[in-house]
Amino acid sequence: MSGRSDAIAGRRSEAATGAVKTGAADVAAGDPDTTGRAAVPRDRFWWLIAALVLAVVVLFGVSLLVGPAALGLGESLEALFTGRGDAAVLVMQEIRLPRAILGAMIGATLGLSGAVLQGYLRNPLAEPGLIGVSGSASLGAVLAIYTGLSAQFALALPLMALGGALVAVMAVQAMAGRGGSITLILAGIAVSAFASALTSLALNLSPNPFAALEIVFWMLGSLADRSMVHVQLAAPFMVAGWIMLGSLGRALDALSVGDDTAASMGVNVLRVRNLAVVGTAASVGAATAVAGAIGFVGLVVPHILRPLVGARPSRLLLASALGGAAMLLAADVAVRLVAPDKDLKLGVLTSLVGAPFFLWLIYRTRRNLV
Repeated sequence: MSGRSDAIAGRRSEAATGAVKTGAADVAAGDPDTTGRAAVPRDRFWWLIAALVLAVVVLFGVSLLVGPAALGLGESLEALFTGRGDAAVLVMQEIRLPRAILGAMIGATLGLSGAVLQGYLRNPLAEPGLIGVSGSASLGAVLAIYTGLSAQFALALPLMALGGALVAVMAVQAMAGRGGSITLILAGIAVSAFASALTSLALNLSPNPFAALEIVFWMLGSLADRSMVHVQLAAPFMVAGWIMLGSLGRALDALSVGDDTAASMGVNVLRVRNLAVVGTAASVGAATAVAGAIGFVGLVVPHILRPLVGARPSRLLLASALGGAAMLLAADVAVRLVAPDKDLKLGVLTSLVGAPFFLWLIYRTRRNLV
């Protein structure tokens, strides 16, 4: 009986080892399905990408045409492309165009960074704010308002927000050291909590109610009253972050079968972590610097699109970037249509949509663990 049990255990061990090797080979070859989910054909994936690109283009156009200024379609397009009509040119080129560009760029940043963090941490609840970047960038901007620097120098607010994001990533990396993903999460939570406490302190000690009101309004997140200067300031950091995050596709595929297996395939896990954290800090820090705190996009979009791209994390990156851009453009159009006279903040709307989804996600995760 003992010999028979040993033989059965040996066969199971060989089968498990073979499964791991097969999964690693699939990832190395670029084939999907190392997690047991059904693979998505390549042509279906590219049809999805085409649909997302079309959605971004259409929503970008709608964002350019929607607003309180009563401009016709022909007048709007003429002002945008020819520069004729002083008032219309001001509205189209100085107000609506920067807003639409930032909406697409920030949405793409949040969607891409959320997909990367969920893939690297292998945590369905991961999102850009988890590593403290959003909270620290918000703290930098709040300090600019609190000290009065934003009133003396227009770019002090976004520059200090970028500085806050830089300090956050340095602190998280220093605390996490060479530890794994759990250590990184704990370090991010600590930095985020500390930044939130300092932000609350700044509100509590605000020198006057007008400064406190400005801090609160900025923290709600908005694309209103942004100019091409904000686009030029944020774009280099966002593009640098996109390059770092976009280069992690194949590494995330390998990590989906475990750190040890990925390391045996030549993946430098520490380098992947550094690129994920620094890329998120650069892009999300820049987004927060010019638009304030906009939550839940990086959490919601990857979860909506993951079933449509199959089991390969690398396919989710491009889809999430486009989906994030489409979602944020749609949300920004909605805030202009739902309450045009109330100045509904973009971050409020995304939270109203994202919070119930987050609760549903926690419920589903808990039910799957039972």
